[in-house]
Amino acid sequence: MLFQKLMGKGPTSMISPSAPKTLWTWGRNNYGQLGLGDVIHRSSPVQVGALATWSQIAGGSSHSVATKTDGTLWIWGQNHYGQLGLGNQGETYNTSRSSPVQVGALATWSQIAGGSSHSVATKTDGTLWAWGQNALGRLGLGDVISRSSPVQVGALATWSRIAGGSSHSVATKTDGTLWSWGGNSTGYLGLGDTVYRSLPVQVGTLATWSAISAGSQFSLTLKTDGTLWAWGRNELCGQLGLGDIARRSSPTQVGTLATWSQLAVGRYHSLALKTDGTLWGWGQNKYGQLGLGDASTGYPSYIKKYRSSPVQVGTLSTWSQIAGGHHHSVAIKTDGTLWSWGRHDFGQLGLGDIINRSSPVQVGTLATWTVIAKGSDAYHSIALHV
Repeated sequence: MLFQKLMGKGPTSMISPSAPKTLWTWGRNNYGQLGLGDVIHRSSPVQVGALATWSQIAGGSSHSVATKTDGTLWIWGQNHYGQLGLGNQGETYNTSRSSPVQVGALATWSQIAGGSSHSVATKTDGTLWAWGQNALGRLGLGDVISRSSPVQVGALATWSRIAGGSSHSVATKTDGTLWSWGGNSTGYLGLGDTVYRSLPVQVGTLATWSAISAGSQFSLTLKTDGTLWAWGRNELCGQLGLGDIARRSSPTQVGTLATWSQLAVGRYHSLALKTDGTLWGWGQNKYGQLGLGDASTGYPSYIKKYRSSPVQVGTLSTWSQIAGGHHHSVAIKTDGTLWSWGRHDFGQLGLGDIINRSSPVQVGTLATWTVIAKGSDAYHSIALHV
């Protein structure tokens, strides 16, 4: 569940990155995770407030995280485990927030990521911070005590990229090394075992990692040479893309190509872009979330129609950004149009109804979308447009 800037390899939108951006949300809203001041689901994009000062966005299972251009951090939605970072928590709706609330007063936040029920962020000084649920040590603080306010992870100021999974976290440092911590029952920390870690541990010895994404008990990464690597849970539907349904507890290369440029994960499915702008998907396809024109039927439904190796979505080479939700997918094309497919029971596709789609469908007619949020456990969607 990651907001991640493009790595400079793949196609990008022609819209200026400095253009003022408004915030839009849609889908499930039972805890106010849409930020619209209520708990009513939306099946079409709705603007959050009137400001055009939003910079980055990320989605958790039932909460949302964002930064503004001034470097301030804002958050809303469920707060059972203190994942909003507001100094309180409780398993009632009373502690949830249905509108964006600023976290502290600092204006030094850099990158953000939302886990299932925890949040992770870096500051401009390179320090790493975490808060929320801490079962299995997913906060990286050396214990399993939940936190309701941001707490610094260690003392280092060398963190670069971050990702939050359902019960683990993954990060890279400025030296290109890869680190992980949290739950590990299916080997999804990539450390060659199934022992959970409550402190960051380096994955291997390589210093060539460039992009990361974390799902439900599995992780995907890119190296600087454009190769794609995966590890963790795989037995449900081949979400690692390795041509089988066997678990891996160490990073394993997906195929032999070195042309991958961007990646995203849903709960049990994966998406990736190549440098030529083509879109690829694999893993669970129960609701058509792979965008391949089919979906699972029968029982057990997750077995039918899954793909255990990357398959191209259509024939177009005009994809720019991708994001994966709980059982749905969202993407932006180079022309700035927004597309979605997969599960739609809460309106998370933004298509004005609650009908599942197994192929990409354009959301509205606007061609000014610039950023979409990653949130592998989310039943809601978040996007920015100018």
